[in-house]
Amino acid sequence: MTNVTLAQSYLIKAQKRLKILDLLLTEKAHSDAVPEAQEVVELALKGMLRQVGVEPPRWHDVSDLILEHRGRFPDLVGQRVEDLARISRWLRKERGFSFYGDLDFIPTEQYTAEDAQRATRDAQFVVDTAQRVIR
Repeated sequence: MTNVTLAQSYLIKAQKRLKILDLLLTEKAHSDAVPEAQEVVELALKGMLRQVGVEPPRWHDVSDLILEHRGRFPDLVGQRVEDLARISRWLRKERGFSFYGDLDFIPTEQYTAEDAQRATRDAQFVVDTAQRVIR
């Protein structure tokens, strides 16, 4: 399998998972929308890296690599890398809490519609950007 083929596969998976976010918002599953959005972002960003010849690592947040290799992306995408990195970092940070919670942090009580909407908007932005890189 080539990097381009795998990059396209990641983008397809991200696009399909993006649709799930609307259902989670409708169901008011706010804490579930956040980790799902993180997976969308992770797939899209790793697809972008593969498309430009960078092997992504097997961890969730690839923001440092997106910043490091900004010059490999088309100009418009290069202008967005700071936002892409910010989104990746935020969703990675929230991933564990939104999914598992903690003794004093119940995800279904802590995450709001605004959190879920932000995660969804951010995921859409990343997928839209990835579509400019991955053909």
